[in-house]
Amino acid sequence: MLLVVDVGNTNITCGIYDGEEMTGRFRITTKIPRTSDEFGMMICNLIEQRGLKITDVTDVIISSVVPAIMHSFCHAIESYLHITPIEVKAGIKTGIKLDRVSNPAEIGADRIVDAVGAYEVYGGPIIVMDFGTATTYDLILEDGTFAAGITSPGIRISAKALWEDAAKLPEIAIKKPDTILAKDTITSMQAGLVYGYIGQTEYIIDKIKEESGLKNVKTVATGGLGKIIADESSKIDIYDPNLTLNGLRLIYNKCKGKEKCK
Repeated sequence: MLLVVDVGNTNITCGIYDGEEMTGRFRITTKIPRTSDEFGMMICNLIEQRGLKITDVTDVIISSVVPAIMHSFCHAIESYLHITPIEVKAGIKTGIKLDRVSNPAEIGADRIVDAVGAYEVYGGPIIVMDFGTATTYDLILEDGTFAAGITSPGIRISAKALWEDAAKLPEIAIKKPDTILAKDTITSMQAGLVYGYIGQTEYIIDKIKEESGLKNVKTVATGGLGKIIADESSKIDIYDPNLTLNGLRLIYNKCKGKEKCK
């Protein structure tokens, strides 16, 4: 079995694949400092809680945008699973062309993984949106070229700025209110956040289509809060919660057994 790991700024999301089928999925909070032993015991426990054996996992692939934890995390994989993990980084075979990008090394591993998942499953041209700590919008062309990328503050960052920087505004749950015509503080904040983010998303999609000249480009969204936006916008064609994990599986299939990928 294959363990795929996406290390994000907020969560570490893990999936276990038996061939093409995902048999387990779990998350670990990223921002809590942990030793390699803590990571190792937690991963082993979570695997076993899914009714799987530790020895069933034969390979591991990781993408990360948090370099600070990678030494401890990779050491945990090596010590507890006895596997040297593959890391998604410069030089790995993905099938995504980066020749249009000024500095390919600056593109986050998560964006490359999302691009692979979207392009391989849904084809191109496609706009890939990941609603995470930051929200990213990436345009992948028909031939797999990474043509452009846009980054904006995530919904949680925007919400946090509201209640931390405005003294009288409370911390709120991020959800769509019944109406944009809010009558109280909490629903007024929810309306501004959610409807405002829908507007931003749709404007960026339209602008990408306009400037690229690709009127019929597909759109796919992922990320924890992406479903809220996808459910309310006709401009998002697909919401795929497992896009990143599936992208990791696809990259593994492209490069497994090749020394340059380790």
